[in-house]
Amino acid sequence: MVWFKRQKAKFQTSKKKSIPDGLWEKCPKCEEILFKRELQKALWVCRRCQYHFRIKSEDYLKMIIDGDLYDELNRDMVSLDPLKFKAEKKYADQLKSTRIKTGKKEVLTTVVAQMNHHKIVLAIMDFSFIGGSMGSVVGEKMARAIDYARKKSLPLITISASGGARMQEGAYSLMQMAKTSAKLALYSQSGGMYISILTDPTTGGVTASYAMLGDVILAEPGALIGFAGPRVIKQTIGQDLPEDFQRAEFLLEKGFIDHIVHRKDLKETLTKIIDFADFKETSYHSDVSPVPDGPDR
Repeated sequence: MVWFKRQKAKFQTSKKKSIPDGLWEKCPKCEEILFKRELQKALWVCRRCQYHFRIKSEDYLKMIIDGDLYDELNRDMVSLDPLKFKAEKKYADQLKSTRIKTGKKEVLTTVVAQMNHHKIVLAIMDFSFIGGSMGSVVGEKMARAIDYARKKSLPLITISASGGARMQEGAYSLMQMAKTSAKLALYSQSGGMYISILTDPTTGGVTASYAMLGDVILAEPGALIGFAGPRVIKQTIGQDLPEDFQRAEFLLEKGFIDHIVHRKDLKETLTKIIDFADFKETSYHSDVSPVPDGPDR
């Protein structure tokens, strides 16, 4: 049975507005929908719960150094495939595709730059490059950055973000823990000032080596910090673990780190620490590498 029949064409409403992709970001913690442009202005920190999003190395450069100039150390150093490692994807192919995807040559970027009138050596890991895994190039670039800071008597700052050692390089990767630790020992003996910043996540071999050897160890709020994952630890010790026991706040309470720093306060805090250590201010001029704009994140 037909109850009605449309006599006229559809009603015309206002034209539906299309929302371009990439304008909004959902906070993983509180699920607030955030306008990406405003989030970027807020240094990728959620306005509602203060969750610190993972960001790229160029974002930290813009946040910490004066202006947009720096000198990059060992920028052309890249990983090879000494073990001819094969899994679902060849390691050589994985490196190639990751370089294309991220626009980076490796996890670690090491630079010499100016921060509030202090000349510093800054080493930044980028989790977007194979999970921030530490391979032979990461260890070698870090070792050379430490040597440079020691020879030039400059403060050293590292920003860690890593899922651990790079299994595709086997023992070559594991050897980097000892190498970087030995270099830091020489740097410390020469009177160097080393500040380590732990971001989400800092785990595995990086945590077991240079990330936890700072004269001052800082962390971003909520950062995951540890060696093995909670599931592995629980299976090993056979006990339930405290809630959020690998988060920055828990580690601060237990004395593993010195201070938790909001991203907006990071540059000022670093400057105060170096001032307290009585490093002499030096003028710095560079004509080498402007900080790249890069993608939104």
